Order: sequence, then C-alpha cells, then structure tokens
Amino acid sequence: MRNRSEVDATLQTAKLNAAELLPVVHCLSFGPQAGAGECCLLQLEPGLCAELEAGRSLVIRGEKDEHAVLCSKDKTYDMKIADTSNMLLFVPGCKTPEQLNADQASCNIIHSQIAGFSNHYWELRRCRPKLKKLRKLLMEDPYEGPDSQKDQTFSKYTTEDLLSLIQASEEEILHQLQVLSACKIEGYWRILEFDYEMKLLNHVTQLVDSESWSLSKVPLRSCLEELGSLEPTEMIEHILLSYGRKYVDDGEVYFEMHEDKTCRAIAQMLLQNAVKFNLSEFQEVWQQSVPEGMTTRLDQLKGLALMDKSSRPETISLLKVEDLPENNQERFNSLFSIREKWTEVDITPYIQDLCAEKQTVGALLTKYARSSMQNGVRVYNSRRPIS
Repeated sequence: MRNRSEVDATLQTAKLNAAELLPVVHCLSFGPQAGAGECCLLQLEPGLCAELEAGRSLVIRGEKDEHAVLCSKDKTYDMKIADTSNMLLFVPGCKTPEQLNADQASCNIIHSQIAGFSNHYWELRRCRPKLKKLRKLLMEDPYEGPDSQKDQTFSKYTTEDLLSLIQASEEEILHQLQVLSACKIEGYWRILEFDYEMKLLNHVTQLVDSESWSLSKVPLRSCLEELGSLEPTEMIEHILLSYGRKYVDDGEVYFEMHEDKTCRAIAQMLLQNAVKFNLSEFQEVWQQSVPEGMTTRLDQLKGLALMDKSSRPETISLLKVEDLPENNQERFNSLFSIREKWTEVDITPYIQDLCAEKQTVGALLTKYARSSMQNGVRVYNSRRPIS
C-alpha cells in the first residue's frame, strides 16, 4: 500500500500540482474476485434512479427471439450496449469529490479494492411499448358468448401472464386492454368476438329505442333487468362501459352513449362485408344504421377506413391501423403497397401511433417517404421500390 510520500512522488512525476487537487487520495488495487463480465452497468435517467431509490422495481422483458426492453411502472425503454474507450471500474464504497471534505487532513489516503471492470454499459432510450402482440394473443380465441363450444379450450391469459409476455410497462398494458375493450372472464383477459360485440350493442340500442330513453341517460339497472335473460349481465354492463360514460344521478347508475365510438363500430360492421363501397351510398346506409339521435361523420373513421376520392365514383374500404405492422419501415412499406401516393391528411391516422416521444408525423414522413407536388397538393411516396 502506498504512503503519502509515494503519492507525492507520483504526482511530481505526472507534473501535477497537489495544491490544485483534493487532499484525499484513492489508492486502487484489484480485489481477488475482480474480473470483466461479472457486473453490468446501466445508465439511468434521474426519474428511473428515483424509482429504484423509492423501492420500486425495473423489469427487463422479452422472449429469446425479441430484443430486450426495460420497463418501469409506466414507461418502456430500448436497451442498447454502448462501448467506451475508458475502462469503467466498480469500486464499492467509493466517494465522489462532492462527498469528500476538502478540509480533511493532507495525509488522508483511502485504500479501495476494484471489484470489477467493464468497457461498455447499457444505454436506455424511451420507446413505444410493443403492444401488437397483446392483441394477437387475445385474438387467438375471442369470446363468442356463453354458449360457444370453442370457449371450453380457449387460450388463457391472466394479468401476470401478459406482463411476462408483452414488452411494455404494466400501466401501458392495462391502458391497451382498455383500448381493446378487453374484459376479465373467470379471471382471464378476453376480447369479444366482433359479431358478438355488435350483437350486445344492438341489444342495448334497440332497448334504448323501444323505451324512448335519451342516449345520454341509459339506466344500468333497467338494462340488466330487460336484457339479463338474453345475455350475461356482466356482458351487458361491459358493453355499456365500452360504448358509454358511466355516471351516477340520484343514486342510480346511468350511461351516456359515446356517439363517435358507436358510429365507428357500426361503420366497421358494414365495411367488413364488402371489398369497396360506393362512398355516397355507404354514408346513406351508415346514417340509417346508427341509433336515432346519432350523427355519422367521416372523421369518425380515422384509422379504420380509407377513402379514394380520386376514383369515380368515390369509394371507401376497410383499413384498420391495428392490422398494419408495428415496425416503422414495414408499416410504410405496407401503406405504399396499398396506395402509391398519399396526402398527409390521409396517411396521418395510419402512422400517428409510430411517433416517438416529441416526434411529429412530419419528421416520420421526412425519414421514410419522399414528397412531391401533384395538382397543387403535396403527396408522399416510398423512398425505396415496393415489391
């Protein structure tokens, strides 16, 4: 172990002025177990450090064929190895200059052992949660109703199962389950088969019409009493929660039906039965199909249907954003194989979910598409040939 005179001699050889340095000296030596590969370094932003210090956990998620991500309670991060030209040393109990007292005695020498070393570390970058797999898993066996024979051997996923399989934080997964209108049946998460979902919605809207209820005040208790003989009461309440806003008035539970979501679902039901629809004819049939008192609008179909206003007659067809690839380049390839040139207005609903934090649709288009003017309108096409 070095003494003070040896330290001073080393400083003199290195032509360093001891007066410009803190008086405390760390003398390092390799411990008996020191070696590379024994430890991993992870670079964390202050918010993640605070979570660990508060006793919360960070979880690495991903199966063998997936690139690992790190998840906090509500965020997802890509993990990437970053190399450094400087050797990084692991020194337990090492104090930073801020922690040392500059007024300590000049002979203060701290002997520390190096427990390990590395020339790389894990770097984190905030990323979109990888949620497409969630819908894929739940769509393996959508719930078709209590009388379905298929339901005896369905794929079973609890919340814990999904947390182990989906590369996203717990809050992001639970939010997506809500977006998918998934529900728990006997402890397992299920998505309703679309025809069964429409059957439930039709029961409710027909009851509202026959009882002359206001769409903004649909009574839960009356719905359960009237429809309980047709479907499980849990399913009736679930469809009201999916297509309405719950509130309490004078001790009674009511639902205000969501116009946009109801109209959108009925549009999907109509569009899935045809490759293409005459736009004007579709709009007429669509308006006639929704509950009285609701008004259909084409902006309710963003990310669900694609209109071609250049054809004669104008047409509309089903194109759901959730059916498109999750990868950025694959998404653009798919869109440009469907249509060679897109306006920003038309393509935005199909790429909006690809935007990273603080990223704009314009930035995505600049990276993955080439712009040009066509009849005075800016359009975008692929940067690479589409096979």
